[in-house]
Amino acid sequence: MRVRRNRTGWQTNWYEADMRILITGGNGQLGNEWVYFLNKQAVEFISLPSSDFDLTNHQDVRRVMKNLSPDLIINCAAYTKVDQAEEEREKAFAVNADGVKNLSDFCAEQKIKLVHFSTDYVFPGELVDREDHPEGYSEDHPTDPINVYGESKRAGEVALQESGCDHLLIRVSWLCGRFGNNFVKTMLRLGEEKDELKVVNDQFGSPTFTHNLVENVWQLIAQDKQGVFHLSSIGETTWYEFAKEIFAQSGIEVKVEPVDSSEFPTKARRPAFSLLSTQKIANIAGVSLINWKQGLEEMLAKLNE
Repeated sequence: MRVRRNRTGWQTNWYEADMRILITGGNGQLGNEWVYFLNKQAVEFISLPSSDFDLTNHQDVRRVMKNLSPDLIINCAAYTKVDQAEEEREKAFAVNADGVKNLSDFCAEQKIKLVHFSTDYVFPGELVDREDHPEGYSEDHPTDPINVYGESKRAGEVALQESGCDHLLIRVSWLCGRFGNNFVKTMLRLGEEKDELKVVNDQFGSPTFTHNLVENVWQLIAQDKQGVFHLSSIGETTWYEFAKEIFAQSGIEVKVEPVDSSEFPTKARRPAFSLLSTQKIANIAGVSLINWKQGLEEMLAKLNE
């Protein structure tokens, strides 16, 4: 458990802060981004690594939450192993559904706001949807996951919404950032190791960069927004085009060949189309959406800091 300080130094008692913030899953890609961001804000917060308590255990969640008594919980804890989820269905649902229910039920009881992150994988991801919804899936588009991971995340969404707690449900896609493992870091590593790469070119979407995600969600929190919001970059791309841009901006010379998804069979089906419409969140004052190429440029700069 890590207690952080604000710009004015350590407080005598962090319970005296105007808002007590708790980050669950603070050791992951998104949790670490929140830690980095909140360290620069004039707020006190606690970051809980997933190993510090069992999100799937109802009693353990209540014990920890009561001891910490937060005003706001930012839940970054998740089971994210898409292919492994096909064989670990119970584990995926335990974290992504039961764990969210434990948190949201407690938040409803104690009148605590909960920020929770979900995924583009809750949608059907059919290629025909790209023609029917060129701007991307809207927040109210019918969900229909095509793999266990997506099903477990959707179950978590339902648990959150049915709990009646004050919440923000943020759906993201192709998450990338300076912390943890992600597609950008994988391409940078492979680009240094290989002269040629094959990357799929028949899956369409847009990356969400963690630094931009956190900054914009903070705006929603500050304005006490509620409900479902989609947050990703502006513009559509494919994994192949994304990889090409990564190498171009990084100055790495590598031949990239576009291939169909059939070249890389996986245990879990992947959506052919997972673009999220950001029209709703774009109308919120203070929110700043960025083109995916600009987001990549900013992320690469942060990796080089």
